[in-house]
Amino acid sequence: QVQLVESGGGLVQPGGSLRLSCAASGTIRGINVMGWYRQAPGKQRGLVATLSSGGRTNYAGSVQGRFTISRDNGKNTVYLQMNSLEPEDTAVYFCMYYDVGSPYWGQGTQVTVSS
Repeated sequence: QVQLVESGGGLVQPGGSLRLSCAASGTIRGINVMGWYRQAPGKQRGLVATLSSGGRTNYAGSVQGRFTISRDNGKNTVYLQMNSLEPEDTAVYFCMYYDVGSPYWGQGTQVTVSS
């Protein structure tokens, strides 16, 4: 079992920045993928960014160049630095952990971009 605790969401004006954090605990394997997905009202959950324990990244095209994913393997923590935020980025952001089998999900943190 893996538990994920997210933090860092909130309300920000367009053009602003936020940093999300997600700490994993439990049975953590050395080879894994952690990342972020998001779900806006009325839409399906979709990829934001993932980062493997080996350093491979994958970004959604809509956030490329604005968001940066990073991780601290020693702390089993993944971060998402979000810059130049747009109203279209408003969503619940979910942390994800995957090694084998089904992925684990955090409870989600709300990000609202509005003036």
